[in-house]
Amino acid sequence: MTTEHPAERGGTGRDLFAAFSERASNVTSSPLFSALCVLLLLGMLAMHLLHLPTPWLIFAGDVVAAGSLLLLALLTNTERRDARAVQRKLDAIAAAMLEQREGTTHTAADELRRVIGMEEQQ
Repeated sequence: MTTEHPAERGGTGRDLFAAFSERASNVTSSPLFSALCVLLLLGMLAMHLLHLPTPWLIFAGDVVAAGSLLLLALLTNTERRDARAVQRKLDAIAAAMLEQREGTTHTAADELRRVIGMEEQQ
């Protein structure tokens, strides 16, 4: 376990968690997932209206809470990686523009080429 930002860990490949969180982000943004959430809420409402035993209601609430926490962690991970990639691209663009204006070396242009497509590499 590490506390470093995913973009600063090094390596060229994506780890399993990054790939999993990216797929989870794609699934959770679909209309099918939204429909599933509505059905889940209607099911919870039906459980309360049917006056099911309290342990069943507690278990259903725990399942929903655990799912919400997992989705929050996965989506936050994806959001942080994407925000970091955008920031690195903006920094590279600014450096390239500054180099062009000052007529100095072309290291910023090389960095800009490297960060293009960064969010797919992490």
